[in-house]
Amino acid sequence: MKFDVYSHLVGSSFAELPKWVARWASVDPSLISILDLNMDGIVQLAEISMHGDMIVLATPEIAGLPYVISGLVAAGGLAAALSTADGLLLTIANALSHDVYYKMINPNADTKTRLTVAKVLLLGVALVAAYVASQKPADILFLVGAAFSFAAAGFFPALVLGIFWKRATNLGAITGMIVGLGTTFYYMANTQPWLRGLFDITKPIADAKWFGIEPISAGVFGVPLGFAVIILVSLFTPAPSKQVQELIEHVRYPHLKGSAARAE
Repeated sequence: MKFDVYSHLVGSSFAELPKWVARWASVDPSLISILDLNMDGIVQLAEISMHGDMIVLATPEIAGLPYVISGLVAAGGLAAALSTADGLLLTIANALSHDVYYKMINPNADTKTRLTVAKVLLLGVALVAAYVASQKPADILFLVGAAFSFAAAGFFPALVLGIFWKRATNLGAITGMIVGLGTTFYYMANTQPWLRGLFDITKPIADAKWFGIEPISAGVFGVPLGFAVIILVSLFTPAPSKQVQELIEHVRYPHLKGSAARAE
C-alpha cells in the first residue's frame, strides 16, 4: 500500500484519482482525505491524510482483488475482536457472581440464582464497557496494554507468592493486590491524557512520568511493589494454618492416585 501511494498516488492529477479513494472516503471521511491545498491540481504527499485502518482495509482492493475481499478482512477483524471480548465478559461476570456474590454475599444461593446473577452482571459489565469505549479514552493498543498492566500488578505477585511461598498470608495478598493496582492506576491517571482530563490534572506529563515510562507500561511499577508489600505484610502477620500450607504443597506437587501411585 505504501509503495502504491508513493508510486501512483503522489504526483498524479486530482482529476485522475483512483476509484478506491472516493469509495473509501464515502464510507468514512476520516479514513482518507486528499485536498488540493496549493491548488495546483497535483497530489502532494502532504495533502494526503490517511487513517491507519486504511492499510488493512484498502490493500485488497488496491491489489486488484474484488471489493468484497475488503469486507471479509473487516469481518475477520470484527470477529476476532468479538471472540476476545465475549470471553472476557463471561470471565468477569462469572468471577463476580461466584467469587463476590456466592462466596461473600450469599453463600446459600442455589445454582439457578447464581446463574441469574451471572447473566445480570454480564449485561451490566457489557454496558459499562460500551460506555467507556464510547468515550474513546485511547486507542485499542493502549487499552489492551493497560489491561495487561492492571492484571500483572493485581494478580501476578499474589499468584506467584501464593504458590511458591507458603508463608504468604491472606492479608498480605490482599494488601499487595490493592497496592499494586493502586500504584498502576495512579501512574496512569497522571500520565494518560484522557485520565488526566477526567481527574483535572494539570501537571505537565513530562514531569509526571517516572524514568520516562509510558502509561501503557505502568504495571512495571505495580508488580515489584506488589511483591514487596505481600512479603512485608505476610512476615508481620500470623503464618497460614498447616492445612493451608499442605494445600499449597499439593498445588505445587499433586499427589498421584490410583494405579500410578500403587506402581511407585
